[in-house]
Amino acid sequence: MFTLSIFTIEADRRPILSLAAKKHREAEALLESSELRDTLASALSEGRPLREDLRLRLATADERVRYREFVPAGDTAAVLLVDHDTP
Repeated sequence: MFTLSIFTIEADRRPILSLAAKKHREAEALLESSELRDTLASALSEGRPLREDLRLRLATADERVRYREFVPAGDTAAVLLVDHDTP
């Protein structure tokens, strides 16, 4: 049985979103999904788009803690790591 790893998506080297996946390949597929990209394309944080220069990496210890604050063990979700601008 695989445990879930927590990954972080960065935009322009700024951590913006954490998510759980069994493998790096699975997390990459989520990053490449049109649904996620469409959502990020319309989102801004501090006036900056959240979709530029997207990269995936393993989450830091602090990012894993933040993810677990919002997502119960065994569940999966995406956790926004930045404040987003509202229109």
